[in-house]
Amino acid sequence: MKLWEKDIPLDKLIEDFTIGQDNVLDLELAAYDVQGSKAHAEMLCKVGLLTDEEFKSLTIELENIAKEITQGNFKIESGVEDVHSQVELMLTRKLGDVGKKIHAGRSRNDQVLLDLRLYFRDRITSLETDARALAKLFIELSGTHKDVMMPGYTHMQVGMVSSFGLWFGSFGEALADDLILLQAVGKINNQNPLGSAAGYGNSFPLDRKMTTKLLEFDDLCYNSIYAQFGRGKTELLISQALASLAYTISKFAMDVTLYSNQNYNFLKLPNELTTGSSIMPHKKNPDVFELIRAKCNQLQGLPGQISMLCSSLPTGYHRDFQQLKELIFPAIKMMDDILKIMIYSLPKIKVQNNLLDDDKYDYLYSVEVVNKLVQEGIPFRDAYKQVAENIEKGTFKPDKKVNHTHEGSIGNLSSKEILNKINR
Repeated sequence: MKLWEKDIPLDKLIEDFTIGQDNVLDLELAAYDVQGSKAHAEMLCKVGLLTDEEFKSLTIELENIAKEITQGNFKIESGVEDVHSQVELMLTRKLGDVGKKIHAGRSRNDQVLLDLRLYFRDRITSLETDARALAKLFIELSGTHKDVMMPGYTHMQVGMVSSFGLWFGSFGEALADDLILLQAVGKINNQNPLGSAAGYGNSFPLDRKMTTKLLEFDDLCYNSIYAQFGRGKTELLISQALASLAYTISKFAMDVTLYSNQNYNFLKLPNELTTGSSIMPHKKNPDVFELIRAKCNQLQGLPGQISMLCSSLPTGYHRDFQQLKELIFPAIKMMDDILKIMIYSLPKIKVQNNLLDDDKYDYLYSVEVVNKLVQEGIPFRDAYKQVAENIEKGTFKPDKKVNHTHEGSIGNLSSKEILNKINR
């Protein structure tokens, strides 16, 4: 069954090609299709397009379908194009013509848009919850290790004194910014497209504000044309939020992979976070963080894929949009998996103490010595030159006392302020 079928024989090869993965991916949307259909039916009853009895019978059958979905028994049958067709087919089998009436006042286009926005709303909320938990975990570790010093690098060369507290905290604050973007995308998504039909509205006296309230949207997506080309744009915005999260987490995964290397030896990974080699008995490979890095780098390419898929399309619906689900659904699942494995793995990482006792890190303190001379009254350029000459002569002696007090420095991590950002 297809909602557009007109008793014209279908070419099986064309049918399979045009359905693509919809009959699989649409199972993710089943509960949302029922939720949207219940709200639509209630609105149709209110405006006189369904009788009270018809609305009641439709509601009962929709709730029965919802139970099947919850119990894992819902299936899109062979020959049925998508979840929307399957739900309407089940209603029609039970209720006859009453089941057919539910499509009045909507197109499959705005039905898809509605299901997707409800689906995205739940997924964004879930990602936000996990991203906030991960951010707080970084800040907690920042406090735990605030006094444990480590080298800071620029250009992959030893640069200045840093600390594990400063390092962990940087990812907590980065995730705070990622959360702002994720929330903004969630707000844009949470607007009701139902009633825009195929993109040009319709002549039924629909009450779109009623369905907006029933479905707990923040507002309407008012312009019916924009509601339609919001498809693609919504996915693009979500992909950008995913890419931002991925950027942050990828950098951490790379650091862990590097810092757990024997030549750095800043971090120790427990056995459960590593794998071995088939021929090298000493190996403990950081596969978890290598895969996190790979998946995050993959997600950072997603906005380009979605942009290329949609950017050349004119106003209106196009079947090209079908491919969006094949890109965005797995990407959301991938980020969900990444956040959960990060939350699991992060507390298991062990930091190494007393790293800076090694003489090879003496030059980390050169800036500290320059700054001390400046505080004694020597102009900065003269102090810089003096220390540089001592380094060249091999006479440099570090003063390993570090006194950083400004906001966001080793001695003042501003963890409380960053937590306020995360909680906002």
